[in-house]
Amino acid sequence: MKALSLKQPWADLIVSGVKPIENRRWKSSYRGRLLIHASKTWDNEGAKWICEKFPYLKDFVNFSTHLRGYLIGSVEMTACVEKHSSPWFFGPYGFIFQSACEWGRERAIPYKGQLGIFEVPDIILVYND
Repeated sequence: MKALSLKQPWADLIVSGVKPIENRRWKSSYRGRLLIHASKTWDNEGAKWICEKFPYLKDFVNFSTHLRGYLIGSVEMTACVEKHSSPWFFGPYGFIFQSACEWGRERAIPYKGQLGIFEVPDIILVYND
């Protein structure tokens, strides 16, 4: 199955369905279910921006510091756009996500992330059912 690695707190925002779009510098023709990997990297500037723009998400952002280096859920990637009205969109490209599924901390799978959209062996996911 395909996966995309994101820094925290962005990964948690995606799998929780709070953030339905992910900004990238590259476009993708991929469509379908996509695992979300929370990288080991924390985005300090991003976290600060989120807390300033959406103060009600401060506790959510702070909680996101705990889960890094794991597959944490999945989304359905439905489009890649160059323009969008979402306050989360900065471009130049935005991956549009629907049907977010957050696995929860007890079902998160330790895994090493990669750049771009990458393949995760199905055997890894068998242990999560």
